[in-house]
Amino acid sequence: MDAPRQLKRRGACAAADAVMPVWILLSSVPGLKAEDGGMEELTTEKEAEESHRQDSVNLLTFILLLTLTILTIWLFKHRRVRFLHETGLAMIYGLLVGVILRYGIPATSYHNKTPPSCSLKEGPASTLLLNVSGKFFEYTLKGEINSREIHNVEQNDMLRKVTFDPEVFFNILLPPIIFHAGYSLKKRHFFRNLGSIITYAFLGTAISCFVIGNLMYGVVKLMRVVGQLTDKFYYTDCLFFGAIISATDPVTVLAIFNELHADGDLYALLFGESVMNDAVAIVLSSSIVAYQPSGANTHMFDASAFFKSVGVFLGIFSGSFVMGAATGVVTALVTKFTKLHCFPLLETALFFLMSWSTFLLAEACGFTGVVAVLFCGITQAHYTYNNLSEESTKRTKQLFEVLHFLAENFIFSYMGLALFTFQNHIFSPIFIIGAFIAIFIGRAFNIYPLSFLLNLGRRHKIRGNFQHMMMFAGLRGAMAFALAIRDTATYARQMMFTTTLLIVFFTVWVFGGGTTPMLSWLHIRVGVDPDQDLQPCGDSFQVLQGDGPQAEGQSKTKQESAWLFRLWYTFDHNYLKPTLTHSGPPLTSTLPSQCGPLASCLTSPQAYESPQWGY
Repeated sequence: MDAPRQLKRRGACAAADAVMPVWILLSSVPGLKAEDGGMEELTTEKEAEESHRQDSVNLLTFILLLTLTILTIWLFKHRRVRFLHETGLAMIYGLLVGVILRYGIPATSYHNKTPPSCSLKEGPASTLLLNVSGKFFEYTLKGEINSREIHNVEQNDMLRKVTFDPEVFFNILLPPIIFHAGYSLKKRHFFRNLGSIITYAFLGTAISCFVIGNLMYGVVKLMRVVGQLTDKFYYTDCLFFGAIISATDPVTVLAIFNELHADGDLYALLFGESVMNDAVAIVLSSSIVAYQPSGANTHMFDASAFFKSVGVFLGIFSGSFVMGAATGVVTALVTKFTKLHCFPLLETALFFLMSWSTFLLAEACGFTGVVAVLFCGITQAHYTYNNLSEESTKRTKQLFEVLHFLAENFIFSYMGLALFTFQNHIFSPIFIIGAFIAIFIGRAFNIYPLSFLLNLGRRHKIRGNFQHMMMFAGLRGAMAFALAIRDTATYARQMMFTTTLLIVFFTVWVFGGGTTPMLSWLHIRVGVDPDQDLQPCGDSFQVLQGDGPQAEGQSKTKQESAWLFRLWYTFDHNYLKPTLTHSGPPLTSTLPSQCGPLASCLTSPQAYESPQWGY
């Protein structure tokens, strides 16, 4: 044959990078009839059916995992067991299922099966000349394939299909978790400690990122010296690891705080920091990746790249904040000026879709959905909640509570599963030990120096036992895991993912399980009366009304010192709430007389009914 040889390959006929299954190629060779394509169609149909069954089995596996977790949680709550939280339990169940999938089920691959005619015994190489779309390809084949010889994870269909897609986490599982955090926020304690929360979340996370990044760069240099580093690992990779591992997730600690009714201010500090620093970690890691030098041998940040990263960080964060708040405002206006409350089902559906779309809209516009959906939840709780019917207020709260619970437990179950199903783990003892030491030091540099500085301006100091508890409660969880698994294409990222997974296991099991003894040892009060302002329709800016039994004598001092909050409180009370909700003073009494027609149009009739204007 005079046709040019355009491609030549050697190896088994079932090689993973083959252009297409060999039995399909054989059907293109003159003289090899496949009964007019009948064999091909039949095999394709069987593969599709088998693939569908496999997907159903995988989904059923996760549902059974969650079911088992829920039943065990009930048993633990009934027996008042606190040494292991539900998240740690979900991870253990995930580990068990991962062991079964990896070692207990025979490895098969439907996409790599070949018909008997393609199996060639060991011996001299055989040559196939194939005609594909008028082009001739010559394949040199040697050996035979046997499905029993497939031991690689990539060739096991079940393990391949349960491999986690990070986009599923970010677009489906994450939004209800973050929205629920903002929507169910205990606003009185949160806003009373807002300055401290922002300091820990922004400045503290940045400090932790750079401390961990620089310490890990030293660990990487040590690994090069001892010859345990087999591929490239740059300084920017270390900073990236510092950013993702600085995202704390004390879900176990906060759940125990809720059960024991621990101090509300400590709860607010931990909760607020964990929610805000998730967003900060996402934007920080994206900024590091976006502005690392290309082609540089050291991948060190120069001054220009550093300031660009800071600018990108501030721009993305502020843009996401505005987008989330704007979506909440739009939802409030729609629910106020329509009669959706007459149809609670439609009202709840619209509320759900508008809230979820905030995350996707921010991601589509290049912002971060975590920040957007968080502030959307806070805005919805402060404004939209007041416009909903009584039935919808219950539905929305319960709906996001259930979604949050299921999504969170699914993620922790998958973390256990990933230890055995992930295909490219790289276990480096030096890197793992160095990472544990680095996150401890990074957390200490976050909490203690910043607490000292904050106490210089706080009337109610952050006591030493609070600081120790915050240090202890710096667990790593779902966000660090998702950021690590989002990109595992390089040697450095694979090592970081494996290390992150082990850090999450350790902190959730050890620190989460030790929360109750630590509260007792640090003499942190429990059994405190829960904050009365738990409903999302409550005043989000009760910060001006003081703190606890001593608040009455200090209320005036607080209001004089918190001039920024006082300014916002007045603006919100007089203009925003009357415009966006059915409560607040009538706009006809707060806006200038020239705006009379507009004020009458925007003021709800209910605003005139209450002498306190419903605020």
